[in-house]
Amino acid sequence: MSVFSAVRGRRIVVPVGRQGLEYRDGVVARVLGPGAYRVRRPESLILVTVAERLLAIAPQEIVTAESVPVRASMTLRIKVVDAVAYTERAADPDAVVYLAAQVALREALGGSAVEDLLRRTDAVDTEAIIARVAESGRGVGVEVLAAVVKDVIVPAEIRAASIGLLTAKARGLARLEEARAETASLRALANAGRMLEASPALARLRMIEAAPPGAKIVFSDTDR
Repeated sequence: MSVFSAVRGRRIVVPVGRQGLEYRDGVVARVLGPGAYRVRRPESLILVTVAERLLAIAPQEIVTAESVPVRASMTLRIKVVDAVAYTERAADPDAVVYLAAQVALREALGGSAVEDLLRRTDAVDTEAIIARVAESGRGVGVEVLAAVVKDVIVPAEIRAASIGLLTAKARGLARLEEARAETASLRALANAGRMLEASPALARLRMIEAAPPGAKIVFSDTDR
């Protein structure tokens, strides 16, 4: 919020995305939307931004369910819905919302497992965070529209161990696929061997097909 200074005489202009609060004798006389107005004392007008905006929550250290410290950051999408409450009920209304968001994020991550947080940040219950922050926001005229957990940073040792586990799983799956392919190949050879053993004519035909071009093949009487 700021005292409006760009004036011409007693005429003021409230920009789009803001509301003007005109005070007389310490009390709000008018709430002005975007547009041009004439006021008695321009210096008594306070502008409040009511357009949607983002409030970034700096990374903070939180202990998870396994007592592992992680660092998490979050961004809130908020808007002022009551300019009078936003101006009068707290010296720093954004700080009120900010503190509530820190507490809510700490509670949400405190009940999460590190494995879930490593896979995705949407494991955090943002609906619960919004509900918790909204209680504080309403008191200072702020509506919380959305919350996004941007980053969850785990200790390097935990991340390295997780990567090692994923690598070991991938290698195990690769070896399993190789073993399955080899088993299938051996099974096919065994079936082919039984077929050739049961049909000498088929065996001779297969031998002819496998011979290089120009080769001479002679079958003895014992082969028939």
